[in-house]
Amino acid sequence: MAGCNKARGLNKPKMKTKRSTAKRFTVTASGLIKHGAKGKRHCLSNKGRKRKRQLLRAGYLTHGNAGLLERAIPYLG
Repeated sequence: MAGCNKARGLNKPKMKTKRSTAKRFTVTASGLIKHGAKGKRHCLSNKGRKRKRQLLRAGYLTHGNAGLLERAIPYLG
């Protein structure tokens, strides 16, 4: 059995990805974690043009906060 690893006990359970978290974050080519800005879904008539325009830009997680995502998205990077 060439491709079978069952006999050696290498079939460990895989970790599940939190799908809601995986949809909110992406990884850039340089390894930074990118996220969308909050506050651009509703009540947009009360916000100024400049504020809405600046909400279109992506934000990036700091190194410390990026470590918190390892359990939610184990296969992110």
